[in-house]
Amino acid sequence: MARRHVSTTINGEAVDFLCEPHQTLLDALRDELQLTGTKEGCGTGDCGACSVVFDGRLCCSCLILAPEAEGAEVETVEGIATGGELHPLQRHFLEEAALQCGICTPGFLVAAKALLDSNPDPSETEVRFALAGNLCRCTGYDKIIRAVLDSAAELRGEA
Repeated sequence: MARRHVSTTINGEAVDFLCEPHQTLLDALRDELQLTGTKEGCGTGDCGACSVVFDGRLCCSCLILAPEAEGAEVETVEGIATGGELHPLQRHFLEEAALQCGICTPGFLVAAKALLDSNPDPSETEVRFALAGNLCRCTGYDKIIRAVLDSAAELRGEA
């Protein structure tokens, strides 16, 4: 099969790449575009490690074919920090030890940012619900939830 040309926007920048028709967006991000922050955990959409925001919706990039990104807007973990400054979510994850091995961390960060972009003042229950599609085998989830809630407070100017 012939490789396909895809024109898309990733983290706010226009991007063109070639991919196989059956290649996942996850594999294209990592192999074609060298955006290796997005991780593969399961390959079946069950763990959330490969989470991206695709046209405004939180999605597992292992379930999207790369050619479907034509004309789409994709946000990955690499797009969270701005101007060399960590986003409050990234900083709080580090400061509050809300990560261990790091495989799940990019997916949690993308999912948490998607939540805070749509709901700047979530309750603990809302955070837990929003992150329910992300699995971690190393940490207890409490530090992750606390880091998201503390980030939300900081973004609202309360911290």
